[in-house]
Amino acid sequence: MTQYDRATVERVIEEVTREVLLRLSQPDPTGKSCSCEDGSCAEHCSEDVSKVVKAGAARVSAVLGTRPAGDVAPMIDHTLLKPDASQDQIAQLCYEARTYQFASVCVNPAHVKLSAQLLKGSGVPVCTVVGFPLGATPGTVKAFEAQQAIREGAREIDMVINIGALKSEDYKTVYEDIASVVRASHAGDSIVKVIIEAALLNDEEKVIACQLSKAAEADFVKTSTGFGPGGATVADVALMRRVVGPDIGVKAAGGVKDLADAQAMIAAGATRIGASAGVRIVAESSQR
Repeated sequence: MTQYDRATVERVIEEVTREVLLRLSQPDPTGKSCSCEDGSCAEHCSEDVSKVVKAGAARVSAVLGTRPAGDVAPMIDHTLLKPDASQDQIAQLCYEARTYQFASVCVNPAHVKLSAQLLKGSGVPVCTVVGFPLGATPGTVKAFEAQQAIREGAREIDMVINIGALKSEDYKTVYEDIASVVRASHAGDSIVKVIIEAALLNDEEKVIACQLSKAAEADFVKTSTGFGPGGATVADVALMRRVVGPDIGVKAAGGVKDLADAQAMIAAGATRIGASAGVRIVAESSQR
């Protein structure tokens, strides 16, 4: 019988799983196929294992080939927002999210329904973007986008503010823009992250954008779309954290490419990381 190395076997398994998920639009058949009676095995019950470790366990038994996700995975929105993303790439994204138990997958609205089908039963929610990437659509349109995405399975909404209104000091419009999406999303049991596109703002404008987001009862403020002139910086994350205080999340997104970047953002106050390099970050974390 021909022998194959483990990397080849895992690659084949991933390819077959992606194809099955894509064709059947069903949850990963291996995602909840745990054979343990008490839900404590490390191969399929990563959330339960995390609870066991936090309770004081020094070691956990696992079968050969198990890949621990590490503590950083639940802070990462595993992201694919490229306009040319294919269904196969979305299936791969969702497969990785199931494997590593990321905080969410973040996709464009057109991919919400497929992602929700692929992640059903995994515990990983679907995040999508609204008014993306420019923020230059009316608040009513953004609210409608949010409602449509929630109907199709999204549970987290990342909206872009009206940057032009902020620059014009039309703060009433900015506030209502955010609040309309917050109302629509909270009515659908979904959270809202407000993208301020910090690279286009001066520090005073960043402070005002965060204050308006907090006043509108958003759940997070977020640094960047990843499509602007710059991404997340440690200075911006630290400033945003100081403004919103401890009760609102701060998401660092754009240019977070490795574990060192993620750790720097977390140290500055980020509670969520938006990255397309989630697998690499988790792999580095596990190695350490």
